[in-house]
Amino acid sequence: MAEIGATVEIDAQLLRAWPLPRPGGAADKEARGATLVIAGCAEMPGAATLAATSALRAGAGKIAVATVAAIAPGIALRLAEARVVALAETVAGGIAADAMAKLEAHLAKVDAVLIGPGLQDAAATRAFTRRLLKRATHAAVVVDALAMDAVLDLRRFEHPPLLTPHAGEMAHLTGISKEAVSADPERHARDAALRWNAVVALKGATTYVATPDGDCWRHVGAEAGLGTSGSGDVLAGIIVGLAARGASLAQAAVWGVALHACAGHALATRLGPIGYLAGELPAEIPALLEKLAH
Repeated sequence: MAEIGATVEIDAQLLRAWPLPRPGGAADKEARGATLVIAGCAEMPGAATLAATSALRAGAGKIAVATVAAIAPGIALRLAEARVVALAETVAGGIAADAMAKLEAHLAKVDAVLIGPGLQDAAATRAFTRRLLKRATHAAVVVDALAMDAVLDLRRFEHPPLLTPHAGEMAHLTGISKEAVSADPERHARDAALRWNAVVALKGATTYVATPDGDCWRHVGAEAGLGTSGSGDVLAGIIVGLAARGASLAQAAVWGVALHACAGHALATRLGPIGYLAGELPAEIPALLEKLAH
């Protein structure tokens, strides 16, 4: 069993002492990593755009978005920076099983993968995520939203991914009540990380990032405005972008949680505590990356 370490506060001092991989002045986009975002459906096309934009704002060098064919042209027009891969879809609007063949070549080339934001059709997403995890063995993998249901089948991951549940999702994945998770989130984050062999970012007003090695970090936030549609897609995108740059999944999660919270604070200060949009968060990230590093 992993030795349990003390929980570390995520604050400016910690971030300065744990710098992100930083490309040199002559580095090109290849040096900052390639990211694949698998996201979106006809009812939630914006999730793919929010996640991919956030990955780029976090410093990822290259981005590809794989999404269902119904919305791929719209994503391509809206996200000029991305390569967009159109995938076959199920009747219920999810990604079809045979769509994996279209991603094989991409998986061999990317440094980080995000799957989950805005995906639909629980059964199809669950099956597709299982296949992805078996193939994406050399990339850092972030599993978000509906894709996290894959843990119900796999139980324990061979190659540790990062999962990003909030209390309700953790309750669904563990069979523990939401009230029990909320009453002791640190314990449940640690237990899940060890049991699943995964990095777990259990989101909430206080967020815990736990690893299967027994490490744990805590971020205490109070930005009510971050509780808005699309906010989780932005956080997942920031994390995968940092992982593409070469950060470990634990470091990417710790920095991602801090950047997301600071972006919310910046917008709250400028616009008001609630009412800012998730789509306004990514533009705050580049300046915050510099601010928090010094």
